[in-house]
Amino acid sequence: MSAEDSPLCALEPGRKIIIAIDGPAGAGKSTIARHLARHFGLLNLETGAMYRAFALKALRVGVPLDESSGLESLAAETTIRLESSKVEPDNPASGEQENRVFLDDEDVTGLIRNQTVTDAASRVSVFPKVRAWMVRLQQLLAADGGVVMEGRDIGTVVFPHAEVKIFLDAAPEVRGLRRFDQLGPTPPAQAEEVIRDLRARDLRDRNRADSPLKPALDAILLDSTDMTLKEAVEAAEGIVAAKLNLTAPRAEAQTHPYAVGS
Repeated sequence: MSAEDSPLCALEPGRKIIIAIDGPAGAGKSTIARHLARHFGLLNLETGAMYRAFALKALRVGVPLDESSGLESLAAETTIRLESSKVEPDNPASGEQENRVFLDDEDVTGLIRNQTVTDAASRVSVFPKVRAWMVRLQQLLAADGGVVMEGRDIGTVVFPHAEVKIFLDAAPEVRGLRRFDQLGPTPPAQAEEVIRDLRARDLRDRNRADSPLKPALDAILLDSTDMTLKEAVEAAEGIVAAKLNLTAPRAEAQTHPYAVGS
């Protein structure tokens, strides 16, 4: 929808909110964030894509993923930017598009979604100086507000004063099976392997020394373990509307399968 049609137009003029969505891998953050951005007329910024882009560069140049100093040097010579798709008034479906991700001015959007890059992103993100560099980039991207930003530490570190914070979660087995289904009819891995890898990533994310994955104290927990996508979307929409004291019209029901995010 256009900005003029957004439920947020009822807020005071000039107010540009930030909606922070955090949660573990496979919880569906990207799907929920895209919907909220479309429904409320905001920009969708996917921070996990930024870590993937950096991981892709590390893999390309051969910097060891467990070598902090090498990764820090690489970060100093790396530029990453997102071009977020905003819903066009005459093309509501445009809100479903992914961010375009640029690594050193190269569009790498189609190169960062494979499992190798995803696993590498989880590994490089544990280093404090890499995360500090990335947080600064993320804060610059959303400095003017009016965004939905999703990741692992948006509500706790990147934007602790975000107007709305949602911690999206689901049981590891459920998240693993959703991701397995998303891989298609002939995935190279078995469901048990996908779940095992996801558990390992959870362990790294929740136990890293810097910015561990955890809900912000004022975040609303949304557990989608027993929810369909439609139910999860409705719940997230309701959280935002309630937090902002809005009476938001319902968006059109989603009919696509449950898709999972980073």
